[in-house]
Amino acid sequence: MKYFFSVFAFLLTGIAAFAQEKPLDMKMDFEQYDPPSTLKVPEHKLKRAKFPFIDIHNHYGNMNTADLSERVKFMDQLNMGVMVNLSGRGFRSSGDHLEKSFENIKKQYPNRFILFTNVDFTDIDNPEWSARIAKQLEDDVRRGAKGLKIYKSLGIRDKDSKGNRIHIDDPRIDPIWAKCGELGIPVLIHSADPKPFWDPIDNQNERWLELKLHPGRRYDETFASWETLIAEQHNVFKKHPKTKFINAHLGWFGNDLQKLSELMDKYPNMYTEIGAVIAELGRQPRAAKAFLTKYQDRVLFGKDSWVPDEYETYFRVLETEDEYFPYHKRYHAFWRMYGIGLPDEILKKIYYKNAMTLIPGIDKSLFPK
Repeated sequence: MKYFFSVFAFLLTGIAAFAQEKPLDMKMDFEQYDPPSTLKVPEHKLKRAKFPFIDIHNHYGNMNTADLSERVKFMDQLNMGVMVNLSGRGFRSSGDHLEKSFENIKKQYPNRFILFTNVDFTDIDNPEWSARIAKQLEDDVRRGAKGLKIYKSLGIRDKDSKGNRIHIDDPRIDPIWAKCGELGIPVLIHSADPKPFWDPIDNQNERWLELKLHPGRRYDETFASWETLIAEQHNVFKKHPKTKFINAHLGWFGNDLQKLSELMDKYPNMYTEIGAVIAELGRQPRAAKAFLTKYQDRVLFGKDSWVPDEYETYFRVLETEDEYFPYHKRYHAFWRMYGIGLPDEILKKIYYKNAMTLIPGIDKSLFPK
């Protein structure tokens, strides 16, 4: 009987304790919940690339007037041999920006910077526009431009004089693509944006946090659909097989490497680069390694924004086999990264060899053979 009462008392105590447990009253937003990992694994935080590299995708808005020494100091720390400034004509294609940039580079660091030129589509209705822009390209290349950069505004925001959207594959632009092939310069083209920017902003959207923080990045039904823009871009690749295109940001298929592989096979004149999408590769290290191995001759290194501290993420994903480490912008990627651990020969191709093949006139003495 004594034993029975003891067990009964124990059960009552347990029931009372359980009844006193309540859910925590604390409420926390998704963006606030970001606990440090307790995982104990080797870490290799790389401040410097293993080999000198060419950043094929960057922007330097005031290169026409800037003291370049501060930028070069950071480039040397990162082991960046050459930076490609895609905004050769400035962000507004104004005045003598390109010419002054050439002069400034030549005066300070003639072998460390490369300029791509740009195209203004506002006068596309003018019957002389195509010929004039083709002549401008010839002149820019003669002065030193090594490629053409197309901003994402083409297809999204650029309109003709009647207010109609200018399609990426507009026939009036065909002479420009053809001229690039004739001149032997690549076209780095940014079309559309991540697909979730067109999707509903809800709990099924992987870019929810980014869209919450930057609502202006959302494209509603007043814009062309993502599928339309991507199809127009691919049509350009198809129509101009003699022109080499660098499809920016993995063509927004970093989350679907099988589809990207199909495109690489379909369009042998299409190259790609990893600017702003290293988080996609970092969350699928085995698939990414297989992709980069198969297409090792057609993938280039790019970053897209000049934030020196963020290059570490790129080096770590490409070079190490580290596990479960954070991306540098949580609103881009709330998931963790894993190192791919590429062999040296593939690293060299992505870091500099592929860019040297595509872009004429890079100083080879800055890079290993």
